[in-house]
Amino acid sequence: MQVGVRREERSGERRIAAVPETVKQLTALGLKVVVESGAGTEAGYADAAYKEAGAFLSTDLPLGSLDVLLHVRPLSPETAAALRPGTVTIGFASPASELPTVRALAAAGITAFALELLPRISRAQSMDALSSQSLVSGYRAVLEAAMRYPRFFPLFMTAAGTIPPARVLVLGAGVAGLQAIGTAKRLGARVSANDIRAASADEVASMGGTFINLDLDNRKQGAAVEGSGGYARELGEDRARHQRGLLAPHVAAADVLITTAAVPGRAAPLLVTTDMVTGMRAGSVVVDLAAESGGNVEGVVAGRDVQVPVVGGSVTLVGLQDAASAMPSDASRLFAKNVCNLLALMTADGQVAPDFDDEVVAGACLTHDGSVRHAATATALKAQA
Repeated sequence: MQVGVRREERSGERRIAAVPETVKQLTALGLKVVVESGAGTEAGYADAAYKEAGAFLSTDLPLGSLDVLLHVRPLSPETAAALRPGTVTIGFASPASELPTVRALAAAGITAFALELLPRISRAQSMDALSSQSLVSGYRAVLEAAMRYPRFFPLFMTAAGTIPPARVLVLGAGVAGLQAIGTAKRLGARVSANDIRAASADEVASMGGTFINLDLDNRKQGAAVEGSGGYARELGEDRARHQRGLLAPHVAAADVLITTAAVPGRAAPLLVTTDMVTGMRAGSVVVDLAAESGGNVEGVVAGRDVQVPVVGGSVTLVGLQDAASAMPSDASRLFAKNVCNLLALMTADGQVAPDFDDEVVAGACLTHDGSVRHAATATALKAQA
């Protein structure tokens, strides 16, 4: 069976869904891997490396002849329509925001697997692209903040005087948040963090951060804040407003604020208002990793820096966009391994045959045999009809 890997459609996307290492693994499974010439160049993977790994190179990848298409970003409706019925696709699909593509995948009879839908169970950890790419994003967020912050991160004691360490506050202690905590700590900052899940306190401490307990669970307005699969549950508006009030003095005390909170398939929750930002000192930096899904910080713009006037200067809001793509080599290596592991689960004797009795395969499947298998997406499509 023929597995295709091509240059990503989205402008600015530098990652690729297969690297030479995973090409070797796929060919060992009896699959023929065809890579579009130049597809891995921006991620640092040359055509010669793919060829040496056993891939075939193509100047114009014929979509209609593929059995499997591997991708990073969601496909376009036009690409979905160009695939032949029964083709398997694996990659990010963003079904909540890419309904036209989902409709096109179903209409074309494509068996599409969305990595966002992968069940959060131990068996699927090696396929969890959300986590692997969040690790890259969390690391990148701290680097972006450090480049814009006009002072040092670490403590320096010199003959000319002592320079105190930067105070970094991280909101959200998922994979991205924990990586941000660890990276900021390694740079010498004094790091604190908050997450609405009290259970994350130990994880924050393990990365060297100080957990800020806002004691939200003791309020009458809310049920448990732990969602399915370890994700945080979005707070009701009254409770969210109270959370922002409790966070305000911690935000004001921070030199660098990094926000990472996201609810899968939903707009990012608002954690920080403009009033809270204007309480920060001049020169402070805010990096919002959720900017592409609406942002955790009021006024943030994805892909741009925004200056918020404060007494004595301004605070820089950084709407981080394509964070993982900014580090394409390692991000691609991790992503490709996730994809390879999922494809290997569905492959036997050189044939890709998804077993829908397997909870990982069934859970990650978005469309199959002309229908939308993911219930929430199917409901959203019906609402649009």
